[in-house]
Amino acid sequence: MKKILTVTLNPAVDKTYTTQGLTVGNVNRMRTVMKIAGGKGVNVTKVLRQYGFDVAATGFLGGYSGRFIGEELERIGAEDHFVYVAEETRSNMNILADDGYVTEILEPGPTISLREQEEFLARYDTLLEQCGLVILSGSVAQGIGTDIYEKLVVRARGASVPVYLDSNGEGLRYGMRAKPQLIKPNQKELEYLMGRRLTRREEIVGAARLFLENGIAQVVVSMGARGLLSISGENVLYARTERIEAVNTVGCGDCVVASYAMSYLMGESEEQAIVRACAISAANATTLVSADIPLETAKELMNKIILEKIHCG
Repeated sequence: MKKILTVTLNPAVDKTYTTQGLTVGNVNRMRTVMKIAGGKGVNVTKVLRQYGFDVAATGFLGGYSGRFIGEELERIGAEDHFVYVAEETRSNMNILADDGYVTEILEPGPTISLREQEEFLARYDTLLEQCGLVILSGSVAQGIGTDIYEKLVVRARGASVPVYLDSNGEGLRYGMRAKPQLIKPNQKELEYLMGRRLTRREEIVGAARLFLENGIAQVVVSMGARGLLSISGENVLYARTERIEAVNTVGCGDCVVASYAMSYLMGESEEQAIVRACAISAANATTLVSADIPLETAKELMNKIILEKIHCG
């Protein structure tokens, strides 16, 4: 089985804090703090490695924070093919309050030079020859053109390697123009692409079908506690888990992407794929550390997923 190539153009050191409550304009003392390697593609890499899949990870890392992420990836057995850049990799803060509110503070990240981008593209082309699937995840660092995901999808197609794309805003819009095999927007990201609210499930399915008409093979929409929708051809599937006690939902969407990649390489059916993705994502939400899956919990949830085949007119 070929390796999976994950691309993280703007990784981060994720710092998760717990506190009684967060008040704007006041001193806020944190109860605990935890530092982990993060960024959407890094999270995907971590999940894939927990399930024993071979992963080559690339993108941009810099400074002390970048070295920390690189060392963490090597520790879990992923191949580090990142381009190390002049500026420091960003840090993000995720503050979990006892009242249930989750506050995220996201730094913009480094500015990537043209020389560093050229080095990355050359490395990406080489890695395509070794990999059976590419996963493009997350935001784009400063200095990189908005059309970067479009370029990366085109290069992968030239090497006959399918691409899964999970981004937002204009990065997602441009990337979709090159027709990746699968995209995974959440509901808000899908609404951004459509330029309007999507309040009913039928509206979400209708919007996804427009993308299928433009050449994307599958659209998976994550809807938080409401579950997942998968739209491909005439097949529309909906899955959700029984109510769980969610501790931290950061990284749940990344778990969905990682799970779909595993199902693709294992040749699973669409029904099996959405059930697995829903279970792994839900299991991730039960722990404080994002993309650190309690494997037994995920296995148990596989038998508790509510699956529905939707017939839309």
